Amino acid sequence: MGSTGNSRGESERAIWTRAPLGAGTTLDLLTARFDRHRYAPHSHEEFTVGVCVAGSEIIDYRGGRLDIGPGAVVVLAPGEPHTGRPALGDGYAYRAMYPAPHLLADATRDLPHFREAVVDDRQLAQALHAAHTDLSGDGTADVLTALAAESRITWLLSALARRHGSARPVPDAVPGAAAVALAVRDRLADDLRTPPTLAELAAETGLSRYQLLRAFRTTMGMPPYAWLAQHRVARARVLLEAGRRPAEVAALVGFADQAHLTRWFRRVLGVTPAAYRASVRGGAASAT
Repeated sequence: MGSTGNSRGESERAIWTRAPLGAGTTLDLLTARFDRHRYAPHSHEEFTVGVCVAGSEIIDYRGGRLDIGPGAVVVLAPGEPHTGRPALGDGYAYRAMYPAPHLLADATRDLPHFREAVVDDRQLAQALHAAHTDLSGDGTADVLTALAAESRITWLLSALARRHGSARPVPDAVPGAAAVALAVRDRLADDLRTPPTLAELAAETGLSRYQLLRAFRTTMGMPPYAWLAQHRVARARVLLEAGRRPAEVAALVGFADQAHLTRWFRRVLGVTPAAYRASVRGGAASAT
């Protein structure tokens, strides 16, 4: 899957975005739809992980031909020349991300090798598609924080490497997982407004990002960013009950703005912060 942003024809497009993953790491993302465009042979320094979302594509790769259809996951290794062209008259559409090699090695003992460039894993394809949509900013989900983006991408790329790569996976069990998770929880609670990145948390605990996620999810039942968002909501409740206004509360507990607070507040409690504040303040007033 290609790397050019040029397109031909009104129905063709290629849109690049770059998502921050924390600790100075970024992830390039490409959303493309082509009717006639044919990529010249080229390669990337990073892995190419793509999902075909419509139509059919042909890729020349490692001396052979890959026939790609909707729902297929494509994994191309760094430095491997490849092409790309439509297989049928109706063209093709895909979403691709270009992760650095280390992002696929967090859950394996060595850099994974993919014997098959086309992976049939519909569940993973859907998850990669959804993550790409959110990270590239054209979906309806919340704007993801760096911690959330890094956690999500690490988990998905680790699943890809462990399920379909040839490298030996690291053990699922993390020694002292509960103690690690509680230490990370306390670290996140101490700094609601500027939380550490996943890479920083992993370095502090001496684990890979995948191992840290595994330990935290096993112990807490959710990834670190989800726990942090719920803890922010809990702190927001206290401030709202004390009479603070939602816009002020959002800044105090680390949400990007009032809309961000409202989305998470409704996810956790089912009501908006303003409605919650009015109900608890009204109840307090009527009780006095």
